[in-house]
Amino acid sequence: MTNSCYSQYCHPQLDCGLTGNLSTSFMINIINYRKIYFILSGILVTVSIFAFGFWGLNLGIDFTGGSLLEIEYVDDRPRISAIQEKLASLELGDVVVQPIGDKSMLLRFKSVSEEEHQNILNRLRENNKSEEKNKDLADVEEIEKEEIIESIETGGGSNKIIEKRFDSIGPVIGQELKKKTIYAIMIALVVIILYIAWAFRKVSNPISSWKYGVIAIVALFHDIIIVVGIFVFLGKFCSIEINTPFVAALLTILGYSVNDTIVIFDRVRENLKNYDYNFENTINKSVNQNLLRSFYTSLTTLLVLFSLLFFGGDTIKSFVLVLIAGIISGTYSSIFLASPLLAVWEKINKK
Repeated sequence: MTNSCYSQYCHPQLDCGLTGNLSTSFMINIINYRKIYFILSGILVTVSIFAFGFWGLNLGIDFTGGSLLEIEYVDDRPRISAIQEKLASLELGDVVVQPIGDKSMLLRFKSVSEEEHQNILNRLRENNKSEEKNKDLADVEEIEKEEIIESIETGGGSNKIIEKRFDSIGPVIGQELKKKTIYAIMIALVVIILYIAWAFRKVSNPISSWKYGVIAIVALFHDIIIVVGIFVFLGKFCSIEINTPFVAALLTILGYSVNDTIVIFDRVRENLKNYDYNFENTINKSVNQNLLRSFYTSLTTLLVLFSLLFFGGDTIKSFVLVLIAGIISGTYSSIFLASPLLAVWEKINKK
């Protein structure tokens, strides 16, 4: 038996002592099923790319420019068409009205000044006489008609609203944010690959150190593309918009995902000190040694994020959703994509 008993002849339920700290009582042959993981990742990435090409992201005012007004009605909330009719004479362009909860409304329109902002609020607070008068009075007796008209004229149709949020941003700033978002992500990716290449600079067998960095970047692109694809569908069918918190969450995902990947790669580097010339076994043992750690870390983080999703405010929901999708995708890619790619690249080197 060789100095490293973990070889293809080693019993799978034995801790063969490659590093002496294997936490599991049995080994899961993860690398052997890499084709399944590659196919699953390929399907998700392909669907995400096509969805992005056909529909694109539902960009918010942070990127497109415009105004966003969130109001809450104290009494009954009027119809969407009634709100649009009230604002039609203010020349706001296309006014998008979205109901939120039972009492609130979210309005999106072109960028406006503070004076126009106050005019909008005053118009929304006006008595809703036209809507009340449109009621069908054909079968109502004359006395009842007079009572309805009297109720309208004495203020029975007034709209009491509470302004909860107002944001306004110009289109020039929106375009600048797009550029800065792309620059921020590209700089983060370049710094990550340089750091990994430096951290693994002493590792040259069986694959070079810079290849660890390339594989980590491939896993990161996998995570970003899938998260973006998820939000393409959410924007298309749930009207969820992409704003600056989305960018902050994406950068957070980059750090989280690459951290998990580096931990596994670092364990591979340690296990290579007792390399038995079977790289797949070395990778598989390294992944198993970190499997429970990755699972528990992700699970505890997700518990906190789901609590924020269900009990937090509406303003942070999109941010939390990005983190949830990114952490699930990042944990998956670190274990089932990045690690098998090491084995594939080593096989290519042999050929």
